[in-house]
Amino acid sequence: MTQPATLNSIVTALQSRTISATTLAEEHLKRIRLHDQEPGQEINSFLSLADERALAQAGAVDELARRGDPLPALAGVPVGIKDVLAMRGAPATAGSAILKGYHPPYDATAVAKLDAAGATLLGKLNCDEFAMGSSNENSAYGPVRNPRALEHVPGGSSGGSAAAVAAGFCAASLGTDTGGSIRQPAAFCGVVGMLPTYGRVSRYGLIAYASSLDRVGPLANSVEDTALLLQVLSGQDSMDATSSAEPVQDYVAAANEPVAGMRIGLPDEYFAEGLDPEIRTAVERVANSLRDAGCTVERVSLPHTAYAVPTYYVLATAEASSNLQRFDGVRYGHRTENPRTLSALFRESREEGFGAEVKRRILLGTYALSAGYYDAYYRKAQQVRTLITRDFLQAFAGVDALLTPMTPAPAWKLGEKVDDPVSMYLADVYTVAASLAGICGISVPCGTTATGLPIGVQLLARHFAESKLLRVARAVESAETAR
Repeated sequence: MTQPATLNSIVTALQSRTISATTLAEEHLKRIRLHDQEPGQEINSFLSLADERALAQAGAVDELARRGDPLPALAGVPVGIKDVLAMRGAPATAGSAILKGYHPPYDATAVAKLDAAGATLLGKLNCDEFAMGSSNENSAYGPVRNPRALEHVPGGSSGGSAAAVAAGFCAASLGTDTGGSIRQPAAFCGVVGMLPTYGRVSRYGLIAYASSLDRVGPLANSVEDTALLLQVLSGQDSMDATSSAEPVQDYVAAANEPVAGMRIGLPDEYFAEGLDPEIRTAVERVANSLRDAGCTVERVSLPHTAYAVPTYYVLATAEASSNLQRFDGVRYGHRTENPRTLSALFRESREEGFGAEVKRRILLGTYALSAGYYDAYYRKAQQVRTLITRDFLQAFAGVDALLTPMTPAPAWKLGEKVDDPVSMYLADVYTVAASLAGICGISVPCGTTATGLPIGVQLLARHFAESKLLRVARAVESAETAR
């Protein structure tokens, strides 16, 4: 049985009983077991499978279809969950040895919403440890390979989420984005990845990296599928004080509206030296396709862009230093054997449980928050964050959306940047500014390089303008499909 092309077509086929949700779930679980860990070709996208829960969900959908009852929005859709989100019936390791064996007794709100919408939750997806990384090579459970080019990285930190969708192991997935961790892997793997406005999707049940930056969002094979997932995930949550009461719009309908008359901005700072020529050409082609669709395309400036990467790595690491204090070997997760003192328990448990990149970021953040350096680093970074946000708001006063490259270069080879963390951090140059500003963004595939590596284009819109964003993204996708 071949999986239908879209999420809506899965639900329609289930409603007509031309396919079975149970059979669909069994086929995906089998495919993951056969191909995700195939020696020499392993993608390593899934860390654990939740067979019992997945088959129970699928069985419930089949019973609804048998009775002829209306099916929920994501009935029978096979979905994977990034392993930084709590999900009953599966471990939640955050890609770290320090949480090995931890099984949360509850669902994250985003997971619960997928469950309520009838999705089949297949299991948990590999990621950079505590979502810290741009290549998914920092996981304690091994790197993820890019299904489009096995010797290359899938991007990070949601590399498993992007790779699983690209490989056909699931129809959609949940990822998280702190500084580009949904958008960049989506670009590297040739799928669609959405960064919702901060507060649009509840963070309850998310193992935190940087709480003022972390966001939960969907990855899928098309813009319309992404819109449907966002529709399900969005809304205020009493369990998350930062979630917004802003009304949830009909994102699926918005994605199919024409774009004629919309104004698109091209930020000068995103087309500077260092941008791969093939990516530049692809973005220029997308700009021309939007002109052809009736959009006005104009140059804009975001003058504080140059400060985004250092600002992000001060603020994100400072919040990580605070958030990760709770992993101490006392309540859950890894605990060192036979510690001599309480201090040794904390120190040795964290030394053994945390990987090198997590330790590096905790140290950077602790330094930035320490007495004598707080004003020079953390306070100053917060002030620059405000300036970066103002840049975007001023730009959006004149345009509906921004069009930029998604990444400065295509996916690099596994191991190429592991020993050069600064180079890895600079790969986030086009993603972190939107994260700091709290605005929404999306990565849409726009062709491949001469060597076959996927290229993604980034679209950004102001706070809670997901409808506009999806509208432009759908136009880009349609033009690329017709090319």
